[in-house]
Amino acid sequence: MNARSTRPIEQVVDRAAPWPGDGATALGPRAASVAAARRLRRPSARRAEGLFLAEGFQAVEAALAAGRLVELFVGASASARHGPLVAAAAAAGLPVRPVTDAAAAALSETVTPQGLVAVATLPDTRLAELPGRRAVVAETPEGLRPTGTPGTTVTPDPTGAPGPARGGQPGMQAGPSLVAVCVAANDPGNAGTVIRTADAAGVDAVVFAGEGVDPFGGKCVRSTAGSLFHLPVAVEPDLAEVMGWLRATGCQVVATSGHGARDLYDAADAGDLDVPTGWLFGNEAHGLPPDVLTAADAVLRVPVYGQAESLNLAVATALCLYASARAQRMARSGTHGTGGGGRR
Repeated sequence: MNARSTRPIEQVVDRAAPWPGDGATALGPRAASVAAARRLRRPSARRAEGLFLAEGFQAVEAALAAGRLVELFVGASASARHGPLVAAAAAAGLPVRPVTDAAAAALSETVTPQGLVAVATLPDTRLAELPGRRAVVAETPEGLRPTGTPGTTVTPDPTGAPGPARGGQPGMQAGPSLVAVCVAANDPGNAGTVIRTADAAGVDAVVFAGEGVDPFGGKCVRSTAGSLFHLPVAVEPDLAEVMGWLRATGCQVVATSGHGARDLYDAADAGDLDVPTGWLFGNEAHGLPPDVLTAADAVLRVPVYGQAESLNLAVATALCLYASARAQRMARSGTHGTGGGGRR
């Protein structure tokens, strides 16, 4: 990562810096660079080029901070609204191309184009390359401090044995602590919200398994609100490979189902979510298939106390991930069973 990309935008360039498009002719939809970027709206082009489009302020800002921004297209109105961000991209030596409203619309997949579209690098993230647990913030008498070792790549023991201790904490396994797996996800908006929720909950990685949406498509990228650049996102068509990888890294595999025999909060109260966990989430229409439920280590349901038939996938995902995140934090701090506010 470019060290400069980690600094706040205001420190990279003065707010009054001129827009790189000043005095330049805005590119139309038929310009070569615009046409090349527009092709990235197709999944086949994204895979072939190793690039994808990220539209809007949050996505562009996150791409720049992550060192993954390659090229930026800017409409006149967007340059006025987001001058510091545009100037920061130019100061980083990236191509910043002014475009007409028609070109901005051609690059966008929204009804109302935002006029700010980045070309970003597509990560080639494989299961074996996913890092270990992300750094978390622990509260100590001296204040808040980070714990764990973020970004550590771990080679799983083929026997499934626990790896070396992490971050100097005895008993901590070297693999991920919390993983979200979307199985045959069919709604890009929900898929993007899952990534955003996973980021907020401190999840180590999100994996898209089976045949489903492309997490790097326009609607999904927008729904992540920039979180796509904050944590690893992997695509693995073979769910059996994903489940094998989870177990090899020391994670229990927990499936979600509205017909699960056990309640999410009962499992949390019993301490069953204190350990590294990989959650499997099915799609809105069909949920998880029976063979996947059978293969999981546990099947949990989110309780419905009212009369609603079910919960939206993104909402159910948030409840499960936060229940695990809270349980693991309580276990690390030693507050499990000490009356620290209960688990519900």
